[in-house]
Amino acid sequence: MATDTVQPTPFDQADQTGRTERGAPATDGPAFDVAALRAVLDGRYAEVRDLVRENLAEHASILTEAETLGVDEYRDRVRDLLLTMAESGQTGMGFPAEYGGGEDVGASIAAFETLAYGDLSLLVKAGVQFGLFGGAILHLGTKHHHDAYLRPLISGELMGCFAMSESGHGSNVQALRTHATYDADTDEIVVTTDGDLGRKDYIGNAAAHGELAVVFAQLHVGGEDQGVHALVVPIRVDGETAPGVRIEDCGHKMGLNGVDNGRLWFDGVRVPRSALLDRFAHITDDGAYSSEIENPDRRFFTTLGTLVQGRISVGGAGIGASKVAMTLAIRYADLRRQFEASDPEREQLLLDYGMHQRRLLPLLARTYALHFAQERLAGELHLMSGVDPSSETEERQRELESRAAGTKALATWHATRTIQECREACGGAGYLSANRFAALKADTDVFTTFEGDNHVLLQLVAKGLLTGYASEFEDMNQLDMARFVGELAVETVIERTAVHKLVERIRDVLPGGDDWSDEAHLFDADYQLAMYRFREEHLVAGVARRLKRGIDAGHNAGAVFSRVQDHVIAAARAHVERLVLEDFVAKVRSLPEGPERDVLRLLCDLHALAGIEADRAWFIEHGRLSVQRSKQITKEVGTLCRRVRPVAVPLVQAFGVPEAVLRSPDLLDAALLDEQPTR
Repeated sequence: MATDTVQPTPFDQADQTGRTERGAPATDGPAFDVAALRAVLDGRYAEVRDLVRENLAEHASILTEAETLGVDEYRDRVRDLLLTMAESGQTGMGFPAEYGGGEDVGASIAAFETLAYGDLSLLVKAGVQFGLFGGAILHLGTKHHHDAYLRPLISGELMGCFAMSESGHGSNVQALRTHATYDADTDEIVVTTDGDLGRKDYIGNAAAHGELAVVFAQLHVGGEDQGVHALVVPIRVDGETAPGVRIEDCGHKMGLNGVDNGRLWFDGVRVPRSALLDRFAHITDDGAYSSEIENPDRRFFTTLGTLVQGRISVGGAGIGASKVAMTLAIRYADLRRQFEASDPEREQLLLDYGMHQRRLLPLLARTYALHFAQERLAGELHLMSGVDPSSETEERQRELESRAAGTKALATWHATRTIQECREACGGAGYLSANRFAALKADTDVFTTFEGDNHVLLQLVAKGLLTGYASEFEDMNQLDMARFVGELAVETVIERTAVHKLVERIRDVLPGGDDWSDEAHLFDADYQLAMYRFREEHLVAGVARRLKRGIDAGHNAGAVFSRVQDHVIAAARAHVERLVLEDFVAKVRSLPEGPERDVLRLLCDLHALAGIEADRAWFIEHGRLSVQRSKQITKEVGTLCRRVRPVAVPLVQAFGVPEAVLRSPDLLDAALLDEQPTR
């Protein structure tokens, strides 16, 4: 096994950056110190991450208990560990200090990301309690709600739910069928479920442990519908189901069975007027509805925008789970031998096979890329926390929401793909529950759909790209967006996306001007970024053209949008891919010269070129790659993989996944795997 410090390996005719005279990488990966690279990854919250690592290692038995306990016992065990975590202070880091919190949203995100190294039911239970339920109270409520609920929910004394999704509506929150009607005679709000499609569904903490629920419902005041608002509703009193409330257990799930998901119905449940979370709207003493945000759509989107932390957290959890899978698969591949490929006296290590490198190492590079994109996103959230929405911050908030949506989509899809590939790369050993892949696969699968279905989230990203985040467009649904873009001159959209200007910028980094097929500069980050930008902006302009053609032809806006929906998703995904690469490049450039920067530059090149290779058909179709250059990129991706191979184990060690939570006796037993005789 590799030690914590990688011994230097000479560069083959390379300078101190690890590049040969012709610009391509040298054969061997640059030496670096694992602890130093871990410090880069952990960033300003190294102490927070280490606290979580220590807690995970101390309670690693939960990973075995998850497989042996019954569902009820497992749920209770997860709850008990949640309370233990609360005692350590790690769950309250994002809450105000006056209520026992740490008042640091960035620390809260870092703790949650690191928690993904362990049992994911515990992670999701924490996300429901402190992120969703606690976050709704904090961000949508005002002081009297904070005084009543924050301290007990931070300690875990008060368990709660976030009751938004319904059986009939998940992503389309504006169409929820739960109703909250103000009764002026009693000064109460009456909460009622409109049929089984209006029942709250998949609600964490509802089936067993929750006492309160933040319920999202259509608010009716004085006979007028004011749109979706949130209010606090008791669902249990002294351990018994509250009057007018019906609770049903969702039952055994594909994964995350330590989380007690349930369904909720409300039959004329009465709560005081003060139960309305009233940061953005309230009911006055004389029974009138009042809000400083006059536009109901803008009020709705402002309300949901304050809850963006949950989406960011899920993306971070997906990246964390990917790190566990990569750690297991790469360490196993560095121990497991198979066939006498190069030495007749000894079988060859899996990680020395080119195909195995191709399967795993681009995913490792992408995991690093997404880590730094997540770091940038969490940092922006930290800067925006506590800032009241205003005309000055509105555009920045919308950009944060768009970036959060897109990063969550890419990060959770990456987790699904990475865990599957790593499982396969570990062969039959990866199929054993003891080696963690069973739980990783089952527990992360839902990440692609909760906190927003990934395809719906990318439509949100595309909406921002097409409307430019202008305030008069931010409240559009997809049909309004289609109509708006269709009414624009196409040249206006092209000007906004600046495709024609992009070509001019690319000429500055291409040695041959318009010659996109030139062999040099594959390892120039500006060239790589230019390729990603061109794809994004060409796709966005293409969507605009297709929308306009359909509207000009007199077709229904909804039908037009549906017809180009695949194009919309492709444009949004290309946009987020470009942001991820930009963040990786920026991180590398921000570091001082040294081995840690060198190895990250190596991974950045692998990530960028593997991404171009994966979509080379598009680039060839659009004249940005010649066949010769496409082949050269494929060759260089293989070379980069060979360069990463000597440092692959230290690269996953830098993630800092605690040894205790890796379990995996069959995957990581060097004595068993490294001493196999030849056949």
